[in-house]
Amino acid sequence: MDFTEITCSESIRLVNGDNQCSGRLEVKSNNSWSIVCEDDFDQQDAEVVCRELDCGAPSFLQGALYGETEAPEWSREFLCEGHESVLLKCRSLQLTRWTCPPGKAVEITCSDPDQVI
Repeated sequence: MDFTEITCSESIRLVNGDNQCSGRLEVKSNNSWSIVCEDDFDQQDAEVVCRELDCGAPSFLQGALYGETEAPEWSREFLCEGHESVLLKCRSLQLTRWTCPPGKAVEITCSDPDQVI
């Protein structure tokens, strides 16, 4: 099994994708990585992730494309406005539920970094 993990940020990463600009989103907190549930993530959040990783604009957002994980779930909902340079600088709210349904982890495909304007 091919496992690709390229991290250009110390606080977020995309894993199991085809390159550094695609994969399942994981966020680092307290020295461990957590998944983000797609119910707590939107297009503005994806724009910030792609920017933080020096990729182009988000072109695809869905769950279960890059495989399941046993990673714990991130416990906050991101409330990005889309202009932030780093995901963890976005406002966020504490979640009241603690489970993300199977196949619902955020997975992002950003456009190729060579297409960044």
